Amino acid sequence: MTPVTYHVPGGVLTEREHQVPLDHARPDGERITVFSRELAAPDGLDRPYLIFQQGGPGGEATRPTAPPSGWQKRAIADYRVLLIDQRGTGRSTPVGDIPGATPAEQAAYMTHMRADAIVRDAELIRQELGVDRWSILGQSFGGFCTMTYLSFFPGGLREAFLTGGLSPIARPVDDIYSATYVRLIERNHAYFERYPDDRQRLRDILGRLDDEDIRLPSGDRLTSRRFLQMGNKLGDSAGFELIHHVLELPFASRAFLADAEDTNRFGRNPIYATLHESSYADGVPTRWSAERLLPDEVASERYFTAEHVFRWMWQDYGELRSHRDAAELLAEHPWPKLYDAAQLAHNEVPVAATIYVNDLYVERRFAEETASQIRGLRPWITNEYEHNGLRADGERVLGRLIDLARGRA
Repeated sequence: MTPVTYHVPGGVLTEREHQVPLDHARPDGERITVFSRELAAPDGLDRPYLIFQQGGPGGEATRPTAPPSGWQKRAIADYRVLLIDQRGTGRSTPVGDIPGATPAEQAAYMTHMRADAIVRDAELIRQELGVDRWSILGQSFGGFCTMTYLSFFPGGLREAFLTGGLSPIARPVDDIYSATYVRLIERNHAYFERYPDDRQRLRDILGRLDDEDIRLPSGDRLTSRRFLQMGNKLGDSAGFELIHHVLELPFASRAFLADAEDTNRFGRNPIYATLHESSYADGVPTRWSAERLLPDEVASERYFTAEHVFRWMWQDYGELRSHRDAAELLAEHPWPKLYDAAQLAHNEVPVAATIYVNDLYVERRFAEETASQIRGLRPWITNEYEHNGLRADGERVLGRLIDLARGRA
């Protein structure tokens, strides 16, 4: 595809499609498309590149506003920003109904959608654009991708910024999910302390969902366990209110059902549900870790859950049913390692990272442990933000990390 350029208020956008191997171990095999959108200030078309790796897995890159705002406004003061739709998302070759005639073929296809493949795509794009080294910003799962980049292709990076994205290195997956449940229980307690009437309101809603066949706009039944997954919002700075404003609606009203469905759309990007646990699989299978470790308190009190994936989702979410057996195979898959601990211990790339004290999704204790294992990493440990700090106050967050990496803070 010939690059397409648009001039918008405050920015210049250049869109490209890049052809990459589905399996990087077979460069002459099947190929897929990875889409990128370059964002630059009108007077910044020759600035160095900053590539962005988004959270997820399974979500496309942040779409720019016109004029640019938030972290992108800060970024284009120093860089051209390259927003890459990670493979399988957005305008890249999408993963909807997972390709493959059998569960084994579907599972094999999905093994090529992890951070290790995403980083290799970025390296091919860097070479295609003739860039010597570029900077990288990784949010959440994008931070995990950045760690993989630092592990295997540090020569392609000038500097790295991570926000809420320091993943444990070589830790058992069960350690990680055990820690997230401790945070989850704390967050449930805090939610019901803020909105005490919602405790009984939630019990009433769950009881009715157990007894009545309530259908969502998609036609799926709204089950109580599916409704509780809106706790995925508890780690957002506005999350308590987002949940409360669903609970306060008349039960089974059109608004209630639309909002309940919109809270979690795993069917829109099935990569999230199918590969979420594998994001933490640094050389091991996951074996439905979140399901196995579900605490009795969470189950008995019927608390909200968060970034936790359960087998029953492939029953309750209609758009996931077609690859239920593939998900079972992937849970037993012996995933390759995502990080090179020795390389990270000898890292020479300037790195700065936020560690959010109360992060529901990325455990602070493990993030600090990881920070100590990456040579030269400068952490910013803060309780000013939740996991979505980059979205909530992007200009300040990115600006602070740039200053840290360059020794100005």
